[in-house]
Amino acid sequence: MSAFSNLLASLFKGEQVGADSLGNRYFREKNPRKRSGTLMREKRWVRYAGGIDGSKTPPLWNAWLHHNLDEVPTQDDFDAAPDWVKPHQENLSGTKAAYRPKGSLVAGGEREIAAGDYEPWTPS
Repeated sequence: MSAFSNLLASLFKGEQVGADSLGNRYFREKNPRKRSGTLMREKRWVRYAGGIDGSKTPPLWNAWLHHNLDEVPTQDDFDAAPDWVKPHQENLSGTKAAYRPKGSLVAGGEREIAAGDYEPWTPS
Protein backbone atom coordinates (compact mmCIF):
# COMPACT_ATOMS: atom_id res chain seq x y z
CA MET A 1 0.00 0.00 0.00
CA SER A 2 1.46 3.35 -0.97
CA ALA A 3 1.73 6.17 1.55
CA PHE A 4 -1.07 8.10 -0.17
CA SER A 5 -3.49 5.16 -0.31
CA ASN A 6 -2.59 4.35 3.31
CA LEU A 7 -3.57 7.91 4.28
CA LEU A 8 -6.86 7.69 2.37
CA ALA A 9 -7.71 4.27 3.84
CA SER A 10 -6.92 5.56 7.32
CA LEU A 11 -9.10 8.66 6.91
CA PHE A 12 -12.15 7.12 5.23
CA LYS A 13 -12.20 3.41 6.00
CA GLY A 14 -10.12 3.14 9.16
CA GLU A 15 -10.69 3.41 12.87
CA GLN A 16 -7.62 4.21 14.98
CA VAL A 17 -7.29 1.67 17.79
CA GLY A 18 -4.02 2.78 19.36
CA ALA A 19 -0.52 4.19 19.12
CA ASP A 20 2.88 3.12 20.38
CA SER A 21 5.75 4.91 22.09
CA LEU A 22 7.44 5.54 18.71
CA GLY A 23 4.45 7.52 17.41
CA ASN A 24 3.14 4.83 15.04
CA ARG A 25 -0.66 4.71 14.80
CA TYR A 26 -2.63 1.47 14.35
CA PHE A 27 -5.91 1.12 12.48
CA ARG A 28 -8.56 -1.44 11.66
CA GLU A 29 -11.37 -1.46 9.14
CA LYS A 30 -14.50 0.39 10.34
CA ASN A 31 -16.96 -1.88 8.56
CA PRO A 32 -15.49 -5.31 7.81
CA ARG A 33 -16.94 -6.74 4.60
CA LYS A 34 -19.12 -9.83 4.54
CA ARG A 35 -18.78 -12.63 2.03
CA SER A 36 -21.50 -15.27 1.66
CA GLY A 37 -23.02 -14.37 5.01
CA THR A 38 -19.77 -14.89 6.95
CA LEU A 39 -17.56 -12.16 8.30
CA MET A 40 -14.15 -11.83 6.64
CA ARG A 41 -11.11 -11.13 8.75
CA GLU A 42 -10.82 -7.40 9.42
CA LYS A 43 -8.03 -5.48 7.74
CA ARG A 44 -5.42 -3.98 10.06
CA TRP A 45 -2.61 -1.58 9.23
CA VAL A 46 -0.09 0.87 10.65
CA ARG A 47 0.80 4.47 9.81
CA TYR A 48 4.47 4.91 10.67
CA ALA A 49 5.78 8.06 12.28
CA GLY A 50 8.65 9.24 10.09
CA GLY A 51 9.89 6.88 7.42
CA ILE A 52 8.35 3.50 6.71
CA ASP A 53 10.36 0.91 8.62
CA GLY A 54 8.79 -2.40 9.59
CA SER A 55 11.39 -2.89 12.32
CA LYS A 56 9.75 0.03 14.18
CA THR A 57 6.70 -2.10 15.03
CA PRO A 58 6.81 -3.38 18.65
CA PRO A 59 6.25 -7.15 19.04
CA LEU A 60 2.77 -6.93 20.58
CA TRP A 61 1.53 -4.57 17.87
CA ASN A 62 3.13 -6.81 15.23
CA ALA A 63 1.23 -9.78 16.67
CA TRP A 64 -2.03 -7.79 16.55
CA LEU A 65 -1.42 -6.67 12.95
CA HIS A 66 -0.90 -10.29 11.87
CA HIS A 67 -4.03 -11.54 13.71
CA ASN A 68 -2.03 -13.47 16.31
CA LEU A 69 -3.79 -11.39 18.97
CA ASP A 70 -7.52 -10.72 18.88
CA GLU A 71 -7.52 -7.91 21.43
CA VAL A 72 -5.78 -4.57 20.88
CA PRO A 73 -2.64 -4.34 23.06
CA THR A 74 -2.97 -2.03 26.06
CA GLN A 75 -0.37 -0.13 28.05
CA ASP A 76 -0.69 -2.80 30.78
CA ASP A 77 0.49 -5.40 28.26
CA PHE A 78 3.61 -3.34 27.56
CA ASP A 79 4.21 -2.68 31.28
CA ALA A 80 4.14 -6.44 31.90
CA ALA A 81 7.01 -7.03 29.45
CA PRO A 82 10.04 -8.84 30.93
CA ASP A 83 13.03 -6.76 32.10
CA TRP A 84 15.24 -8.21 29.37
CA VAL A 85 13.20 -6.60 26.57
CA LYS A 86 15.33 -3.83 25.09
CA PRO A 87 14.05 -0.55 23.65
CA HIS A 88 13.81 -0.28 19.88
CA GLN A 89 17.02 0.38 17.97
CA GLU A 90 16.76 1.40 14.34
CA ASN A 91 18.05 -1.08 11.74
CA LEU A 92 21.31 0.49 10.52
CA SER A 93 22.10 -2.08 7.82
CA GLY A 94 23.14 -0.41 4.59
CA THR A 95 24.11 2.85 6.27
CA LYS A 96 27.50 4.26 7.29
CA ALA A 97 26.60 3.53 10.91
CA ALA A 98 26.12 -0.22 10.22
CA TYR A 99 28.11 -2.70 12.31
CA ARG A 100 31.46 -3.54 10.72
CA PRO A 101 33.31 -6.36 12.48
CA LYS A 102 37.00 -6.03 13.16
CA GLY A 103 38.90 -6.81 9.98
CA SER A 104 35.96 -6.17 7.66
CA LEU A 105 37.09 -5.22 4.18
CA VAL A 106 34.35 -2.57 4.08
CA ALA A 107 35.82 -1.04 7.24
CA GLY A 108 39.25 -1.02 5.57
CA GLY A 109 40.95 -3.24 8.13
CA GLU A 110 42.85 -6.48 8.04
CA ARG A 111 41.87 -9.34 10.26
CA GLU A 112 44.15 -11.22 12.55
CA ILE A 113 45.42 -14.61 11.46
CA ALA A 114 43.12 -17.37 12.68
CA ALA A 115 44.02 -20.93 13.62
CA GLY A 116 41.95 -22.36 10.77
CA ASP A 117 43.46 -20.19 8.04
CA TYR A 118 44.29 -21.85 4.75
CA GLU A 119 47.90 -22.74 4.12
CA PRO A 120 48.63 -23.55 0.47
CA TRP A 121 50.36 -26.79 -0.35
CA THR A 122 53.93 -26.39 -1.54
CA PRO A 123 55.85 -29.28 -3.08
CA SER A 124 58.91 -30.36 -1.16
